[in-house]
Amino acid sequence: MTSAPAVTGAAKKKGAATKAAAKKAAAQKAAAKKKAAAKKAAAKRAAAKKAAAKKAAAKKKAAAKKTPTPVTPFHMPFACGQSWTGSTRSHHSPSAHSIDFNAPNDLGQPVVASAPGRVVTSNNTSNSGYGRYVVLDHGNGETTVYAHLQHSHVTVGTWLDQGALVGQLGTTGNSSGPHLHYEQKVGRTVVAPRLNRTKYVYGTSASTNCADVPLAGNLLEGEGAQVAVFRRSAAPQVHVRGADGKTRLMAVGQASDEPVLGDWTGYGLQSVGSFSPATRTFTLAGEAGFFSITFGLRGDRPIAGDWDGNGIWEVGVYRPSNSTFVLRSATGTSTNLKLGKVGDLPVTGDWDGDGVTDVGVFDRATTTFTLRTRAAKPVTTTVRHGLVGDIPVAADWDGDGKADVGTWTPANATFSQRIAPSGKVAPRVQNVRYGRAR
Repeated sequence: MTSAPAVTGAAKKKGAATKAAAKKAAAQKAAAKKKAAAKKAAAKRAAAKKAAAKKAAAKKKAAAKKTPTPVTPFHMPFACGQSWTGSTRSHHSPSAHSIDFNAPNDLGQPVVASAPGRVVTSNNTSNSGYGRYVVLDHGNGETTVYAHLQHSHVTVGTWLDQGALVGQLGTTGNSSGPHLHYEQKVGRTVVAPRLNRTKYVYGTSASTNCADVPLAGNLLEGEGAQVAVFRRSAAPQVHVRGADGKTRLMAVGQASDEPVLGDWTGYGLQSVGSFSPATRTFTLAGEAGFFSITFGLRGDRPIAGDWDGNGIWEVGVYRPSNSTFVLRSATGTSTNLKLGKVGDLPVTGDWDGDGVTDVGVFDRATTTFTLRTRAAKPVTTTVRHGLVGDIPVAADWDGDGKADVGTWTPANATFSQRIAPSGKVAPRVQNVRYGRAR
């Protein structure tokens, strides 16, 4: 019987070395595999991080492009029917959402309020940046900016109706030529502009800023007080509603002027006139034709009344900067009466029936009239009437010799006449729809 050969020490040593080498190779292979897996995982994490950063950047870019939508119904800041070209650029300061408006021979052209608002900034001296500019606050945290003006014709605190004159187009400040720099802002953000309730498309288009302005007075013979509107159209006219419901037309002024009613001749009927905020000039119809009176300061609002009770009306102004009525006499002297607060709107009428026109103010936020007589012992009363945002009017609605207050609601073009008979009879309200709603 043959026995197996004995394993030598050298062979054992060699086998152990081979086994150790194999084990080491396996360990190295496992380590390499682990390292490759870690590298792959790191690359995957880096790719995910890069993708997340790219997504965040895209989201941020999209958010930057998307701006809040204003709720104020803005219109082009120019007179009704005028054609203007709006442009922008990617590096437009402070935002590509700003508009630079131009038109042929545009230097000095009227710039008007694109919506009702209160003047919060009126810079009429700067020669840098925006130059001479105006900011209007429209409520809801929304404002508009009108920059590089030749002149600002408003003062801080003044409430401007849609289409009212803001200033004249210029090239002041950081401007390379005549144009209007215009912005719509929500909070501090310049937003994508909207005009006439639609997103603005840059290019050439016509202004739809053709608002009606409410009026009331004795304009037609034998009919008592009528309601009327001044239409800021390309050919401005006062539309008067007769007792038969038909409209009579009276041409007057420019679209950016303010209408004024008064009995300038003493014949017992009021006629239409106009006031230019740019020149502070009243243009009125007298017996021998039209005549002019220059009166007031920058930012003043026109009023009229029979200040001395002689049957002939005179002009005056309400100064929003210090809430003061300035009543001009036929000889050119003036009387000052302080009433109201910043933002109030002036209203005049013979509240006590003594033949002398009295004064008053209307707070649009609280719908409160504050009325002051001009008798030897003045009486001040307050009356709540109308809706928030209404525009005040006044007239002798029932023919009793005393003026009563009223309002006009822009949203539905409705006059709300508050009729307060003498004695203890409770006031009643009569509504008349007239004019074009906004």
